[in-house]
Amino acid sequence: MRQQLYLVTLSLMLFSIVAIYSLSVYPGLYLGVSSYYFLLRDSVAVIIALLVMTYIANLEPTKSFKVIGFTLFIVFLAIMIAMLFMPESLVKSVKGAKRWIKFSSVSLAPAEFFKYGFLFFIAWSLERKHKMLLESKGLKSEIVVIAPYFLLLGAVILILAVAQKDLGQSALLIFTMLALLFLSGRSKKFFVALGSVAVVSIVSLIMVAPHRIDRFKGWWVGVQNSILSLLPDSIATSMRVTDTTEALPIVNARYALESGGLFGQGLGSGQYKLGYISEVHTDFIFAGLGEEIGFIGLFLLLMLYAYIILLIVKIGNSLESLSQKYFTYGVAIILFLSLLINLYGVTGIVPEKGIAVPILSYGGSQLVATAVAIGMVLMLAKGVKK
Repeated sequence: MRQQLYLVTLSLMLFSIVAIYSLSVYPGLYLGVSSYYFLLRDSVAVIIALLVMTYIANLEPTKSFKVIGFTLFIVFLAIMIAMLFMPESLVKSVKGAKRWIKFSSVSLAPAEFFKYGFLFFIAWSLERKHKMLLESKGLKSEIVVIAPYFLLLGAVILILAVAQKDLGQSALLIFTMLALLFLSGRSKKFFVALGSVAVVSIVSLIMVAPHRIDRFKGWWVGVQNSILSLLPDSIATSMRVTDTTEALPIVNARYALESGGLFGQGLGSGQYKLGYISEVHTDFIFAGLGEEIGFIGLFLLLMLYAYIILLIVKIGNSLESLSQKYFTYGVAIILFLSLLINLYGVTGIVPEKGIAVPILSYGGSQLVATAVAIGMVLMLAKGVKK
């Protein structure tokens, strides 16, 4: 399993170089840089990610697992807090979102690394609280044990969703934590209560931000006919939005996928990447690739991801330490949810949230952070029999 996971991850990294080159020529020219600009930067990121993953994979888990986990959690939480007070010259703003620290020509997105540090901290905490959780009787006692970690999650969400305007990463952390709590055996009442709080929190974060309301309305316009047709006319009329149009990137993304058909137009031959789809090499990479490699190509690509997730889950099943088991499951959950949120966003099923496709999308921070996480899984798998 360990060798298979390494090789499949490596193959995705190498394919990402081809995909980024095919999709990023026009964005490079539009920005006034070389047509090889994104290719060269992505190639460097892949090399760094591969070296990091290989190095971590060969460390001793008993000595290094907690060290790496706490480093990711403490260091990148501190960096995200420090970003609140950094000058504009250091904190890069893109579309009003201050999620990147700029060092010369290099940008760092601390949240990409922190999410795996947060995952480690929750996995480590669930192991420490395992006995207390087993002995807890009733909803109140369960909430008392878990409450400190939700207070931490709330503080993190304030940084991500409010200060950094990153609702996508916030939702990812919320659902990952809920999934881990489910795996730890919490009661149904506990999940009904927490699920309700999670939904109310996400809706509240949307309602307090005008740009999120506009994005939600742009999504709703595209799906409202299908949904409202199931409701009585009196209710449907009150819920219908008529003062806006569907978001153009989503419309063009669907056209690109339709243009690709079964077999695609061929790598390098897509047309919608030529300015019709914004961020075609990052958040909308599935749309750009869908036009070029078609439905069958995308299906095979998703099967590779499914295989990676399956291998990670199988490794988790073989581990004895609860913290290591929960962490490994959490990595699989984050990869799965990231793919799901991105794919659903690109096709207009849910509002697009700016979640990158792990490994495949352009972006050194997400690539190296994913390599760190998979490297840790490979490290934990050293003692697992095939």
